[in-house]
Amino acid sequence: MNGKLKGSILIFLGASCYGMLGIYVKKAYLEGYNTAEVTLSQFGIGFITLFIVNVFRNIKRNQVAETKLPFTSKLKLMVAGTSLGLTSIFYYLAVIHIPVSFAIVLLMQTVWMGIILEMLITKKIPDLNKIVAAIMVIIGSVIATNLLGQSVDLNWKGVLWGMMAALCYTATMYSTKNIKPQYSPYQRSLYMILGGLVIICIVYHSSLNSDFNYHIFYSWGLLISLFGTVLPPLLFTAGMPLTGIGLGAILSSVEIPVAVLAASLLLKENVSPLQWFGVILILIAVGVMNLKNKSGPDHLSKLECN
Repeated sequence: MNGKLKGSILIFLGASCYGMLGIYVKKAYLEGYNTAEVTLSQFGIGFITLFIVNVFRNIKRNQVAETKLPFTSKLKLMVAGTSLGLTSIFYYLAVIHIPVSFAIVLLMQTVWMGIILEMLITKKIPDLNKIVAAIMVIIGSVIATNLLGQSVDLNWKGVLWGMMAALCYTATMYSTKNIKPQYSPYQRSLYMILGGLVIICIVYHSSLNSDFNYHIFYSWGLLISLFGTVLPPLLFTAGMPLTGIGLGAILSSVEIPVAVLAASLLLKENVSPLQWFGVILILIAVGVMNLKNKSGPDHLSKLECN
C-alpha cells in the first residue's frame, strides 16, 4: 500500500469518527443523559487517554524533554482549547433541538466563517475560488437543511446553537494551525483538550452534584470520547503528512455525508434527494477551495479533535 493511499484511508476513518459523533450523542440523550454528562465524560476520558498516550510516546522515544513545555505555552494552548470545549457544548445542545443531519451542515459553516476570519486577520480580499466556495457552501446549506421548505418546524434555538458551534469551531481551526505549531500534535491536543475540559467544568460546575449520572463514564461516554477526542487526532496526525493538507482537507469533509447517512439509517431521520444534493454541493465547495489553494491556509485541517 502506497503512502498516499494509506494516508487517505486514515483520514477517511478519522472523518468518519467525527461523522458518527452526533449519532452517539443523540443516542445518549435518548437514554436520559444530558449535555453536561456527555461533554464532561468525553473530555475527561479524552484527556486521561491522551495523557497516557503522551507518556508512552516519551518513554518509547526517550524524549523526556518534550514534556517540559514553558508554562506560557501550556496556558496559550489551554486558552485555545476553550473554543474546542465550547464547540462540543453548542453542537450537542443543537442536536437536542434539530436533527443530526441538520446540525452537521450548520457546523460546516466554518468554511465561510474561516474565510472571513482569514480576511480580517490578513486584511486581504480572499481569492476568487474561496469566494465561490463560500457561496456554494451557503447555497448548499440552504438546500441540505431544507430551509426553504421549512415553516413552523424550524427550531431557531437549535439553529442558534448550531451556528455558535460553527463559530467556535472556526476559532478551533485557527488555533490548530497557528498556536504553538512547533510542538507535536499529541502535546497540543493534550493541552487543548485540558482547556476544553476546564471550560466545560466551569460552565457545568453546578451539575457536578448528586444529580450527575456518572454511569455515562463507562457507557456512552467511552464511545463518544473514543470517536470525538481520541481516534480522530491520532488518525489525522498519521494521515495528513502522507496526503498533504489540500487532499487531507477534502477527505476530512467526508464527515458530512457520513453523519447524514448515519442519521438517516440509525436515527431514521428523513433526508430527501434534494437535501443530499445540498450535501454534495458543500463537498464540492470544500474541493474547490482546497484543490486550487493547496499551498494556502487550510480551515478544515483537523490535527486536533472536535
